[in-house]
Amino acid sequence: MLWIEILLKVSHTATEAVADIFQEAGSGGVVIEDPRVLNAYINSGQWDYTDLKPLVDEGVCVLKAYLPGDDGFPALLGDIRGQLTLLEGCQPGSIKGEMLFREVDEEDWSNAWKQYFHPQRVGERLVVKPSWEDYEAQPGDIVIELDPGMAFGTGTHHTTCLCMEALENAVQPGHTVFDVGTGSGILAIAAAKLGAKSVVAIDLDGVAVKVAKENVEKSGLASVIAVREGDLLTAVAGKADVIAANIIASIICLLLPDVPEKLNPGGLFIASGIIEDRLEEVLAAARENGFTVESVKKREGWALVSMRKEK
Repeated sequence: MLWIEILLKVSHTATEAVADIFQEAGSGGVVIEDPRVLNAYINSGQWDYTDLKPLVDEGVCVLKAYLPGDDGFPALLGDIRGQLTLLEGCQPGSIKGEMLFREVDEEDWSNAWKQYFHPQRVGERLVVKPSWEDYEAQPGDIVIELDPGMAFGTGTHHTTCLCMEALENAVQPGHTVFDVGTGSGILAIAAAKLGAKSVVAIDLDGVAVKVAKENVEKSGLASVIAVREGDLLTAVAGKADVIAANIIASIICLLLPDVPEKLNPGGLFIASGIIEDRLEEVLAAARENGFTVESVKKREGWALVSMRKEK
């Protein structure tokens, strides 16, 4: 199906009114790029890492709407133009330029990201493979077939690779593993394929939970992996031999006080997603919570910490 993307710059005060006009015309959703929101996040200090630069003009927002590119589009466009003219008459300066248009094919739209995802070896035995590509497994390979969808985690990011390599060395047959912030479910699937008898995968994001469940079912591991929606370790009962958390430094520090009660004696906590600038903060929090740091692995500005619970 062909869609028409409409892009329009508007004043900050007119954002909601223009979004309503697009939605009333039939756009299922409206993308709002608000410089004030972006700048607030950049300046908040809540992100561990970002290469985004603050935007200068906070008075102009960019709206994108999507309408079917069928025979009814000209009439819808006429209605939109009429509503925008009325708005400009009531609030001069609301519209900051002409509408721009782009044709978007639905199939190309939904599959464009796939060109960046190919089979990749991680560690010595793990191979991550998308379902749409062929791969001839080598002796000893553990193949993880994964469709990331809208969730984080394909095995291509340094933090995910570091976690998978750590799991390859840590997980033993019969282990129980908790995967905190599972995303696509890739770490949970890796743990199960490495021999874990039971894995609980947790994520606060409902989309991630849906994607992870689908990937677990496609991997034939639904009897081993339970995917749950919840906040960090509050969603799990019992204890694990290994807990993996590929999140960010501030959340790892928040999580650390709860980890000892969820680990078996001598259990291992694998913490990744740590920007190097905040590594010392995580190491200090680990020691404060009674962990012995076994190893620190760094890659391209990111770090992973493996820490052991005292027996």
